[in-house]
Amino acid sequence: QVQLVESGGGLVQAGGSLRLSCAASGHTFNSYYMGWFRQAPGQEREFVAAISWSGVSRSYADSAKGRFTISRDNAKNTVYLQMNSLKPDDTAVYYCAATSQSLLRMSRYDINYWGQGTQVTVSS
Repeated sequence: QVQLVESGGGLVQAGGSLRLSCAASGHTFNSYYMGWFRQAPGQEREFVAAISWSGVSRSYADSAKGRFTISRDNAKNTVYLQMNSLKPDDTAVYYCAATSQSLLRMSRYDINYWGQGTQVTVSS
């Protein structure tokens, strides 16, 4: 069992920044690839970013590349998503995710554990 708890969401203006955090407990954190997904109302949950066990390898959706940075601190059992240059289209509930598979490009069907989500709203 792995428990994931997101924090750091909120309301920001377009062009602003947020840093999301995901605290993990219940299992060996660094044995999982970690990722972030997001879901806007009426839309499918989509991949945003992923990071390997070591934190060395990272991948991003095209919409996030160049603006978002995923990182992890295994000593703190925490993964982060730094979001810069936010756009109204980034508005969604953001979910932390964990998979035991070695996947940098993740599908929602690959995920073993989900966080409860944190709301990010970007105003225009």
